[in-house]
Amino acid sequence: MEPGESGRYQISIDTGGTFTDAVVADCRGMLRLGKALTTPQDISIGVREAIEAAASETGVALPQLLAATDLLVYGTTAATNAIVTRNVARTAMLCTEGFEDVLLFREGGKSNGHDFTQPFPRPYVPRRHTFGVRERIDAEGAVAKPLDEDHVVSILRTVGERKFEALAVCLLFSVVNSAHERRIGELAAAHLPGIPVTLSHRLLPILREFRRASATAINASLRPGMARHLGRMEASLRELGYSGPLLVSTSTGGCMEVPMLLEQPVHLVKSGPAMAPVAAREYSRRESESCDLIVCDTGGTTFDVGMIRDGDLVRTRETWLGPRFTGELLCLSSVDVRSVGAGGGSIAWMDAAGLLRVGPQSAGAEPGPACYGRGGTDATVTDAALVAGYLPPEGLLGGRMVLDVEAAHTAVAKVAAVLGRDLAETAHAIINVAGETMIAAIVDITVAEGLDPRDCTLVAGGGAAGLNVVAIARELGCSRVLLPKTASGMSACGMQFADIVFEQAAGAFTTSRDFDRARVENALAAVRAALTATEDSLESGRGHSRTDLFVEARYEGQVWQLDVPLSGDEFGPAEVEALVNAFHAVHERVFSVCDQQSELEFLTWKGRLTVALPKKNVLRQPSQHARPSAREKRAAFFDGVGLIHTGFFSGRQLSAGDEIEGSAVITEPTTTIVLPPGAKATLSGGGSYLIDTGVRA
Repeated sequence: MEPGESGRYQISIDTGGTFTDAVVADCRGMLRLGKALTTPQDISIGVREAIEAAASETGVALPQLLAATDLLVYGTTAATNAIVTRNVARTAMLCTEGFEDVLLFREGGKSNGHDFTQPFPRPYVPRRHTFGVRERIDAEGAVAKPLDEDHVVSILRTVGERKFEALAVCLLFSVVNSAHERRIGELAAAHLPGIPVTLSHRLLPILREFRRASATAINASLRPGMARHLGRMEASLRELGYSGPLLVSTSTGGCMEVPMLLEQPVHLVKSGPAMAPVAAREYSRRESESCDLIVCDTGGTTFDVGMIRDGDLVRTRETWLGPRFTGELLCLSSVDVRSVGAGGGSIAWMDAAGLLRVGPQSAGAEPGPACYGRGGTDATVTDAALVAGYLPPEGLLGGRMVLDVEAAHTAVAKVAAVLGRDLAETAHAIINVAGETMIAAIVDITVAEGLDPRDCTLVAGGGAAGLNVVAIARELGCSRVLLPKTASGMSACGMQFADIVFEQAAGAFTTSRDFDRARVENALAAVRAALTATEDSLESGRGHSRTDLFVEARYEGQVWQLDVPLSGDEFGPAEVEALVNAFHAVHERVFSVCDQQSELEFLTWKGRLTVALPKKNVLRQPSQHARPSAREKRAAFFDGVGLIHTGFFSGRQLSAGDEIEGSAVITEPTTTIVLPPGAKATLSGGGSYLIDTGVRA
C-alpha cells in the first residue's frame, strides 16, 4: 500500500509490562497492530520495534509512515511503575503546622478489620521529610494566623540543603483561600529555582485533607522523572522522523498535551488500562450492542476490568495503587478500572498448604514465560496454554516469536509433579485458577455494585484474553462475548477513539437544607473559567468541544459520594429540587435504594472539558455466511472432555460472516481465541468476533 493510497495516518502506542503495542489507522479507519516486547532498560527500543511491526502490516516503510502521520498518542506505565517501586523524586512536603501527620494517619480502615498482624502502611512521603508551616486559614477562608514568611524561607533553605528534588504544598483549607499556598509557591520559585512545586489547590481543590495531600505528594514526586521520560520519548520519536503533535493518554479516558502533563503527571497513572473501556465502547457501537458492557483486558502482567453503563464510561475518585486502604490513593477522577495480578505472564506456584496459586508475581518481559526462551523457568499462564494445546505451533506475533515447547513442558511438569496430575490437566488447572482470580475481579465491579453480569455483554481485550474468556463468561452467566481482531492492543486502540479530556474541580460545601446559591455559582464560574483557559491553550484538537458539569454529593452522614450530572450552573429553587431528585435517582441506580427523607450534602463541583480529535471513518466489510474449514487439527484439552482433536483456523483467512463452532482455536497474529465445545464465533463486518458462549437464560 502506498502512502498516497491510504492518506494520512494516526498512530497510538501503549507500553505495558510485557508488550508494547502500536496501532496505525489509515484514512479508511483500518487498524493495523504491531506488537513487540517492552524493553525496560530503554522504552524507546520497544516502541520503535512495535511501530516497525505495525508499519510492515501497512506495507509502508517506517520513515514514510511517520512522515505521513498527523497525530501520535502515547500511553505509558512509567508513572505507575515509579510509584509502585518508589523510584520517584526525593520529595519534601509542606503542611500547616500541627497537621504534619496527615499522610501518616491516612483515612479509612483496612480490608480485614480483625487482622492485627497487618503492619500500618508507611506514608508516601516520610514523616521526616514533612515540614509544618506557621499559618492558618479557617473553614470560611479567613486568615486565622498570618503566613510566617521568614519561617517558610528557613524551611526552603533546609529543603535545598538536604537535596530534595521536588516540593509538595498542602495547607489546611487552601481550597477556600489559596493565598498562603500561592505565596509559598512564589517564595519557592525565588529560593529553590529549578525544583518543581505542586500546590494542592491547583491540582485537586477538594475538601478532604488526606486525599488532597496524597494526590499532591504523588504528583510532586513524579514531576522530575516523568519530565525526563516524556522528553526522551518525544526526542526518540522526532529522531525516527515524526514531526506532528504528541498527545499522551491519561487516567480520565482521554488525552492531554505534554506541557500540561509536565505540571500534572499524576494523570499518567493507569493511563493505559483506562483506554480499554474507550475501545470497548467504540467496538460495541459498531456492533449495535445496546446493553451494559463488562470490559476485560488481559495483558502479560495484570487483568484489568472496567464497565460501560448506559453507553458511557464509569469513573471514580477511589483510585488506588496497591490494596485498598493500604495502597496509595490518587483521588483524581479516573476511569474505574480494577486490576489484579493475573495475566499471560503470571507465575503458577504452590502455597504452604499445597494449593495451586497463580500470580500476582509475573515473569514480565524479561525473562518472560519459559516458552519465550529468554531464561524463564517458572510455569506461567502462557506456558500452560501452550501445553494445553491452545497456542499456534508457529509461535506468537505472527510467527516472529518462536515458542520453546520443551521449556514450557519442563516448567509445567514441575507443578504437575507436586499436584500429582498429568501435564495437560495441570496446564488446564493453571488457566482455571487464573480465571477464578479474574472472575472475582469482575464480580467486585458488577455484583458488588448492583449489576447483574448476565445482563451484560463481555468485551475481551489483551493478548491473553481469548485463552479463557468463554469459560469466564460461562461462569458469570454471560451469553455473548465481543472480541475484536485487534484485541491484543485494546488500550492502544482506545487511544485511536479518544478525545482530549480535562477536568477541573472547586470545593464548595453546602446542603439541600440550606443551599448556598452564591457559593455554588461562584465555584462553577471558577471551574468554567479554568476549563476555558485550558481550551484556549491547546495546540491540537481544535475540534468540537463540550463541557459537562457534575457535583459530588452524598446523604448526610455518608462516607462516600456519587457524581450527579448538572443541567446548568444557575440554581433557583426549582433547579435545587431537580438536583436533589437527580441524586436520589443516581443512588437508586447504583445501590438499589434511596432515602428521599434524608438531607443531602454537596461537596465538590466539577467540570469536564472534552475537545474532539479527528476520527477515521470505518468501512464495514460485506458479510457472507460461511463455515470455513480448519487449516489443521491438533490435540487440545477442554474441561469435561479432556484432550480432543481441535480445528485451528487462521483469522487472516476468515471473511465477514464466517462462523466457527467449538471446539476450535482461532489464531490471529497477536492473539488466540479458544472456543470450547458448545461455543460459536462469527466474524462481523466491523472486524470483531461475536461469540455465543452457549449459555441460555
